[in-house]
Amino acid sequence: MSGYCDIAPGHPIHGPYHDTEYGFPQHDEAVLFERLVLEINQAGLSWETILRKRDGFRRAYHGFDVDRVAGYGEQDRERLLGDVGIIRNRLKVDAAIHNAKVVQQLRATHGGFAAWLDAQHPLSKAEWVKLFKKTFRFTGGEITGEFLMSLGYLPGAHRADCPAMKRIVRLKPGWMA
Repeated sequence: MSGYCDIAPGHPIHGPYHDTEYGFPQHDEAVLFERLVLEINQAGLSWETILRKRDGFRRAYHGFDVDRVAGYGEQDRERLLGDVGIIRNRLKVDAAIHNAKVVQQLRATHGGFAAWLDAQHPLSKAEWVKLFKKTFRFTGGEITGEFLMSLGYLPGAHRADCPAMKRIVRLKPGWMA
């Protein structure tokens, strides 16, 4: 994603995400769930829009606490659909709630979301997309690819000469295996 390496450094919104999060391996369940929800909500919009609304998403989805989101009912759906701090799209809201329930199931079958991801790796992008479409809601090719690239499971987040890439390589992300 060489273009991101050109526009993000020094940018007040993209810069911090590019420099410290994008492409860096993560294993914390709330971080993984947040990234999935944000990637789903980015569909059809700019990533800058999502980053600007990130704090609103954190508030609206209770810090991306999987158990809280999995327990959301109709009143929570309506609250989310009326929240101007997030993307108010019923399909995306429903996907977040459904996907939180899936993450709960992954705890039972694999010990958690990160353990499930690690158990699948390595896969090609096409194999990941097929798996995500079967497992989660609202996870097409672009969403799945960006989600996995943003977490170090697929290569391509940064140019080889990007300073962030040099830090990522030291962490030995999944795509290097």
